[in-house]
Amino acid sequence: MSRILVLHGANLNLLGVREPELYGHTTLSEIDAALRARAAQLGVELETFQSNHEGELVEAIQRARGNVDAIVINAGGFTHTSVAIRDALAAVGIPTIEVHLTNIHAREEFRSRSFIAPVALGQICGFGPLSYLLGLEAAKRCLEGRT
Repeated sequence: MSRILVLHGANLNLLGVREPELYGHTTLSEIDAALRARAAQLGVELETFQSNHEGELVEAIQRARGNVDAIVINAGGFTHTSVAIRDALAAVGIPTIEVHLTNIHAREEFRSRSFIAPVALGQICGFGPLSYLLGLEAAKRCLEGRT
C-alpha cells in the first residue's frame, strides 16, 4: 500500500476564515477529511501535517525519507521564499506534487515564482480544495506509473 504525506504550510490553518473571498470557506480540517476519504478509496495510507514554521516543514520532509512514497505539498507563502523547503524536497528524492488553492500565476507577480516547482513532478493550482484531491490522485497515479 502506498504511503502519501500531505504537507500544509503557513497560514493554511486559517482556511475558512482567512480571506474567504479568495480561499473559500472550506477549513483545513474539512480538506483533511476529504483527503482521508479519497485516500481510503484509492487504497493509500495518508498522513497530513500543517505548520507555520519553515523548519518544521523541512524536518517533516526529512522524516518522510524512507517512510512515505510521495508528498503532496501546499507550502503556502513558503512556496515563493523557501530555498530550505526546496532543498529538503530535492535531498529526499520523494516524488512530490505541488498544490495551491488559488491560481498562483493569476495573482501578484511574486506568487508566480515557485521554488518548489523545479523539484516537483508537477503543480496543480486554482481549483480550491479540489487541488488537493487532484494532487493526491496524481501522486497515486505517478506511483503506479500511470502518468
